Amino acid sequence: MSFGNRQESLGGNPGHTPWGRLADVIVEHGVLPIRPGSEADFEAAYAQARPLIASQPGFLGISMSRSVESPNLYLLLVQWENIEAHTEGFRKSPEFEQWRALLHGFYDSPPVIEHFVGIG
Repeated sequence: MSFGNRQESLGGNPGHTPWGRLADVIVEHGVLPIRPGSEADFEAAYAQARPLIASQPGFLGISMSRSVESPNLYLLLVQWENIEAHTEGFRKSPEFEQWRALLHGFYDSPPVIEHFVGIG
């Protein structure tokens, strides 16, 4: 997925262009190491899990990319209106438990998750 069209590729709010106003949003950055050989199953599970996060209050967009050099590494980028939408909202929701059940069994080691804010 690319960040070109917010409504199609990111699933963000119609008419909202968060990447144009990066300083106003939180970007969750996750590097997900997937067990080698389970990449196709992970991608299928992600397709099922994506609507769970996309339905959350404060969600603005999402992108999942696969590394060219290390095909078992994935980069997850999620845009949130604020950090609490992720940490207090999604992480404490029943949908997060479903997300976890669908995806966390594929991790080769714990993912590294960080939150970023634009600086202009």
